[in-house]
Amino acid sequence: MTTRRTPIKTEATSEDQSVTTLELFFDLVFVFALTQITALMAHDLTWGGVIRGVLLTGLLWWSWIGFSWVCNLVKADEGSVRGVMLAAMAAMFVIALAIPEAFHDLPGGLPGPVVIAVAYFVFRAMHLWLFWLIADGDRVLRRTLLRFAPAMMTATALLLVASQFHGTTQTLIWAAALAADYGGTYLVDARGWRLRSAAHFAERHGLIVIIALGESIVAIGVGVTDLPISWPILVASVLGLAIAAAMWWIYFDATVHYGEQALANEPAETRPKLARDAYTFLHFPMGAGIVLLALGLKKVLEYVGDTEHHHLDDPLKGIGLYALFFGVVLYLLGHVGFKWRTTHRLGISRLITAALCIVALPLIAHVPALGQLAVLAVLLIGLVAFESVRFAQEREALRHGEHA
Repeated sequence: MTTRRTPIKTEATSEDQSVTTLELFFDLVFVFALTQITALMAHDLTWGGVIRGVLLTGLLWWSWIGFSWVCNLVKADEGSVRGVMLAAMAAMFVIALAIPEAFHDLPGGLPGPVVIAVAYFVFRAMHLWLFWLIADGDRVLRRTLLRFAPAMMTATALLLVASQFHGTTQTLIWAAALAADYGGTYLVDARGWRLRSAAHFAERHGLIVIIALGESIVAIGVGVTDLPISWPILVASVLGLAIAAAMWWIYFDATVHYGEQALANEPAETRPKLARDAYTFLHFPMGAGIVLLALGLKKVLEYVGDTEHHHLDDPLKGIGLYALFFGVVLYLLGHVGFKWRTTHRLGISRLITAALCIVALPLIAHVPALGQLAVLAVLLIGLVAFESVRFAQEREALRHGEHA
């Protein structure tokens, strides 16, 4: 292992680099932020509230993504990078703390929307600055960073503008800010980026999926924190856990393997583009879907456990029901896009399951909430069972390092 000759002390990663403990520590703030977003949407259970929750998820995702690229080139827990990572972690923690006031500033104290905009700028500026320093001597990468910077500056400026407005106008400006950040990144020639370790990049994104799924389990527990334990709560909790487990299986039984394999086999000059499309962009709907699922699970547990305000035969209605099912739909569609981009094959079974989730919605509109949750669990468990049998040989080859 050689030390990079850069203006700061860094140590380059290897092709078989694994995720460091500092990166996992960094992710803990991301977990807290996701719980904040779920709580915010549950408190403001309107379509506007859900849209704002998705926008916040997009903001956090883009923050997290930046360092997944940096730490693929230099070790997160070596040299000066450690200090920058910890400082960025503090900035993300400030964003997470201010999430309850992201769109509605509370009386007294600092203006929440401004705090988020400033913290986001600080976070992104540290990422860009660190990337610039480690790109010393790489003219192509530095040119790419210069082309990338205007999108980040525009997004931050728009967030500051949005902090001076309220309601729909504020939400639209937030959407424009994210469109500038995401769109600007997509328009930059991806060949100018650098990706050294396919194993590290795939593992990094797999771990963030695990973290998001963990947040959905947290949502189950939080939903019944103040309620006495009962049989309906136990059944609903087990069904929610079964859904989370099925979603884990869908990703980690094969997806993580063929994704890493495709990334490792991609030529060096086009590998960054594949990584950007398949991981940076197509993993976002997976994460957003899990956040929406967490909201739906939280509402189901409230329905089946809070006997003072709900009866056991009450169906989950409106936004809570749509979040539950469309969270899974979004997750599955993310997988379909990911498989197509990495293997050029269409995930028919996952596409059909997503369609069945949509078709099931009007059919179970009057079914008790517990029954609605059971239907979703059956659909996902059925998908897992089908794929486990249908693609058994292919998955065995993938999981044991052979080429199918």
